[in-house]
Amino acid sequence: MEKLGRFLPIVDTLRSYDREKLSGDLSAGITVAIMLVPQGMAYAILAGMPPVYGLYASIVPLLIYAIFGTSRQLAVGPVAMVSLLVVAGVGELADPGSDRFIHLAIMAALGVGLVQFLMGVFRMGFLVNFLSHPVLSGFTSAAALIIGASQIKNLLGLDLPRTKQVFEILSGTIQNASEISIYTALIGFSSIIILILLKRWKKTFPSALVVVVIGTAVTALLGLSNNGVDIVGTVPIGLPSFEIPGLSSSDFTSLISIILVISLVSYMESIAVAKAIANKKGYKVDANQELIALGGANLGGAFFQSFPVTGGFSRTAVNDQAGANTTLASMITAVLIGLTVIFLTPLFYYLPNAVLAAIIMVAVAGLFDFKEMKNLWKTDKRDLAMLLTTFISTLALGIEEGIAVGVVLSLILVIYSTTRPHSAELGRLGDTKTYRNIERYTKANVDDEILIYRYDSSLYFANVEHFQETLNQRMDRHGDSLKLIILDASAINTIDSTGIHALEETISNVREKGVKFFIAGAIGPVRDKLKKSGIQEVMGEQNFFFDVDDAVSFYKEKDKQFRRKFSPLQTNI
Repeated sequence: MEKLGRFLPIVDTLRSYDREKLSGDLSAGITVAIMLVPQGMAYAILAGMPPVYGLYASIVPLLIYAIFGTSRQLAVGPVAMVSLLVVAGVGELADPGSDRFIHLAIMAALGVGLVQFLMGVFRMGFLVNFLSHPVLSGFTSAAALIIGASQIKNLLGLDLPRTKQVFEILSGTIQNASEISIYTALIGFSSIIILILLKRWKKTFPSALVVVVIGTAVTALLGLSNNGVDIVGTVPIGLPSFEIPGLSSSDFTSLISIILVISLVSYMESIAVAKAIANKKGYKVDANQELIALGGANLGGAFFQSFPVTGGFSRTAVNDQAGANTTLASMITAVLIGLTVIFLTPLFYYLPNAVLAAIIMVAVAGLFDFKEMKNLWKTDKRDLAMLLTTFISTLALGIEEGIAVGVVLSLILVIYSTTRPHSAELGRLGDTKTYRNIERYTKANVDDEILIYRYDSSLYFANVEHFQETLNQRMDRHGDSLKLIILDASAINTIDSTGIHALEETISNVREKGVKFFIAGAIGPVRDKLKKSGIQEVMGEQNFFFDVDDAVSFYKEKDKQFRRKFSPLQTNI
């Protein structure tokens, strides 16, 4: 039963379920459903899909995640970032809204689900580490601008050519300013103002539903659809039917790059918010099980006409604040969305596209991470440069290209950091047994005869040259007075064969200069490697020490004995 609960967390949830949890789940499920109906339709339009597909993507994926997911509050469904990636990637192969586009978007969900599920099964969640936080922040900030700009035509009622370039959209808007639909713009901007005010008043209030109801009612009563206001029109009634997505190897090959991007980006967005809420609530989420759950949600959703989905920031926060205790809240949400598509879709006929554009623009405004840019300006300008490079690349080159630039930058940073890690010369703090970096502790005592050198990284093929260079530089500073080198190996976690050879070479060179070489603080696995490679035998086991202070004390005691033994005889005159 325990193993079943590990693979199907819903089993453990149901075993310990009670009425107290039900009240919170019911409240959260209803609240998120009210929020998700207009958001789902808006994000479907952003993804290049008819609005009803946003509702389809909010039924089966939620049910499947509720069965397999380990986050009790994560709200899965359509999100702005993934919708943008869908229209950017699939839009290269087909016109948004066309039957072929819909087919490819559903196939993309199938591919994303397969990739995420396999990543979870083979415990490959670590792959998302190739997208560092500054890279993801730069990408999402640029994506926020692209998403916002893409909705200008719906917000103002303009007929603009489709493009991913923000500057082209702004330029086209200025050039066609005389064609702006006044009624459409009034509805759009009024919706934005209402959304912002209601969100400031109470975050859990269904502000999106309010503007949908008001916008639809005003448009229908005043007949604004006859005065240039674009409306959603007929929304199909009924639950999504079970359909096996048509598989084509050529189409799948064309989609593979966007499938991989969506798989990683959507998982990062989901796991980030899931962990944040879990930490606040005092429980843990299983990262690899989350991959399986999200993969299952996308796989299952693809058979019921869903485009790619993931856990969203804003809805998860609302789900938590509304009292969600378990994943049953998501099941309640899915049931209510199902009832909506069965009975309520005719009510959306007069819903203005400007209202949906307003919902999207307000939702993505929070993605622009100016706060992180300010923080990095103060704390880490190298990370800020990486953030801005990704930001500019995404705006200038495109979504997929921006992500690619970010991944390459992250890999370069990893390689650079591991080949040139931190190292330090240590000195004694007063009369204590504590040794610290002399560049940070300028009053630390340094003995010209002894160089205490700490290397803060594993010693392997990529950084052995740096290890030898920095050690030689510090040896040169001590000059001819140097009699002993103590390698503080406490921060060296592993050492490979190249590191062994470099250490052997260093010891040999040092001894040729008449300088002793001690190793202090080596952890067990490193000590085992040194023993098996023969270095311990060459150095002598007596030259290995528990810590730096033991090594210094041993040397000074031996030095005293040597000086007493060979000092000139004292005679009385």
